[in-house]
Amino acid sequence: MQDFSKLRNIAIIGHGSCGKTSLAEAMLYTAGKIKRLGKVDDGTSTLDFEEEEIHRNVSINTSFDNYSWKKHTVFLMDTPGDDNFINETLIATQVVDGAVFIVGAVLGVKGQTIKFADFITAKSLPSLIMINKLDRERADFERTIAQISESLPLNPVVLHIPIGEEENFRGLVDIMSGKAYLFDEKGSGLLTETDVPDDLVAKVALYRDNLMEKVAETDDELIEKFLEDGELSLEDLKAGLKNGVATGTIVPVCIGVATQNFGTAALLDAINDLLPSPLDRPAMVGLDMAGELIERTHSADEKFSARVFKTMADPYAGRLTIIRVYSGTLSGDSFYNSSKGKDERFGHLFIPEGKEQRPVDSAGPGMIVAVAKLKETTTGDTLCDGSAPIIYDDLKLMEPVISYAVTGNKGEEEKLYSSITRMLDEDLTLRLTREQQTGEILLSGVGQVHLEVVGSRIKRKFGVEMNLALPKVPYKETIKGSTRVQGKHKKQSGGRGQFGDCTIEISPLPHGGGFEFEDKIVGGVIPQQYRPAVEKGILEAMEKGVLAGYPMVDIKVALVDGSFHAVDSSEMAFKIAGSLAFKKGSQEAGLILLEPYLNMTIKVGKEHVGDIMGDLNSRRGKVMGMDADQGREVINAQVPMAEVLRYATDLTAMTGGLGSFTTSFSHYEEVPPQVAEKIVAAYAAE
Repeated sequence: MQDFSKLRNIAIIGHGSCGKTSLAEAMLYTAGKIKRLGKVDDGTSTLDFEEEEIHRNVSINTSFDNYSWKKHTVFLMDTPGDDNFINETLIATQVVDGAVFIVGAVLGVKGQTIKFADFITAKSLPSLIMINKLDRERADFERTIAQISESLPLNPVVLHIPIGEEENFRGLVDIMSGKAYLFDEKGSGLLTETDVPDDLVAKVALYRDNLMEKVAETDDELIEKFLEDGELSLEDLKAGLKNGVATGTIVPVCIGVATQNFGTAALLDAINDLLPSPLDRPAMVGLDMAGELIERTHSADEKFSARVFKTMADPYAGRLTIIRVYSGTLSGDSFYNSSKGKDERFGHLFIPEGKEQRPVDSAGPGMIVAVAKLKETTTGDTLCDGSAPIIYDDLKLMEPVISYAVTGNKGEEEKLYSSITRMLDEDLTLRLTREQQTGEILLSGVGQVHLEVVGSRIKRKFGVEMNLALPKVPYKETIKGSTRVQGKHKKQSGGRGQFGDCTIEISPLPHGGGFEFEDKIVGGVIPQQYRPAVEKGILEAMEKGVLAGYPMVDIKVALVDGSFHAVDSSEMAFKIAGSLAFKKGSQEAGLILLEPYLNMTIKVGKEHVGDIMGDLNSRRGKVMGMDADQGREVINAQVPMAEVLRYATDLTAMTGGLGSFTTSFSHYEEVPPQVAEKIVAAYAAE
């Protein structure tokens, strides 16, 4: 690859089941890259090749391929549309130069569509829209265009309109050229020119006027021409359209049917003509080793720089590191990892093509390549020429929102946790932590399906089972009142006996007070060497809890009196006496359960606010306030952790995938009596 002005790299993005993988398959087939048009439903597609993807009929990972079309080389990424794998799509939008954004003509705009449109606008990513599935029953082109205009932060401008509807959809009219084309019914993806149907002539004129107006609005000179002449030439339209796409101010709309390979050639032309090459994109900004801002233009003459945006395990090549080259040329056998401060050597350079890799000698700006078996490099790292170091920003990710306790079968625990650690390299969304109080190992991700898929992949790749369960809630216990009690341990069984006697005062501390122990003994009623044993017995009793087996907190204990036996007293006897006194005193002082509350920030559309507020109330939540953010409503609330262990799944169901949320720990609060009774009863039964 020498002429990088004829290179494109794109992500195919859209809601679940809109036809992204089918479209990628059609693009590769039309361009002659593959010889057979595979199908997602029968597991023969080039890009959904993992066993779990075939089983579920859904894309789980971003997959890669490339094709050549009319002297242009296009690198494409097929991204997942399911919320559980949303970070794959978010990462892709951060490394490509353009996107093909798919909307289904039957389902129209869905929750994921809006989220992905937000990703595109956040990066000002040049994009085309493809309205797919126009051959289906209830497919409606006009309705879909209206939904895009009303619901998305994108400015659509129609390039193609359909000839025929639903099962009679058979061609398109190119608004810019005014020419009509029929599809090849054999599915080659190619077009045959025909006359514009009489019933579409007026509609074509209307859409052409709209196209000229929107293109003119992107440039002052074009506005003047349009106002003076009442129209724009074809050359002005093409130039203005490309400029508007590059700046993200307009998004051209194409049409087709991916599974029948209708309209694909017109889309390939639009990608070549309207989406930018790497050379057209703004320079990359990073930091030098002194922390100063520097730029790198997307030029082959620049010093080499690239970013790692994905790591994946290949059954034959081993661990593959996927790289986007930004500047210069990658060749030879080494580069500098500026994020780690390490030189890395590599054996071969590949271009990923579905489940295969094609070896290449070098890679320049805009190319997506893979390197095998790197030792130090991980996802997000910057790679560069060691003589001109640069570090690019970290990749932005959606935070995990659901956690499950993870366990392995007996004897397989070590192998399981080793396997999970390897999965963390591939999937930046995953988090593995230990809950200190409960001792559980927690695996956190974007959704329940996400974690289930991780378990399936671990079983397939490493032959070990991963069991998931809802995590235990780390309740705590405390007291409400104060009391004075005696704890006495006396045992005589022949020979030396056991004797310990202490009197303590118990009182509550403010929230967060922890534990305080005060020695108020006057004189020698308890010798000094036995007093620490009393405290130790109390601490052990606090750790195990008195009411329901949860640790006790926010308590002050004063040791005020006691007695001892010169022969039978011992540290163990006073430890038991302290424990007995504490348990008795805790019950007299009024035991209560405390539960953790989470701060929740929930972002939803206005139409869902009422449902969300009602649901939060049913979960014993407290709404703390509301804000607006880019057309969404942001609800701030505090909710008991026990009530939102499955909230990621529930919010998706309530909002159709439109809602999102984040959580953080807030505080502990008393559990209501009716709820506490159930928790205590469950503990007693256990």
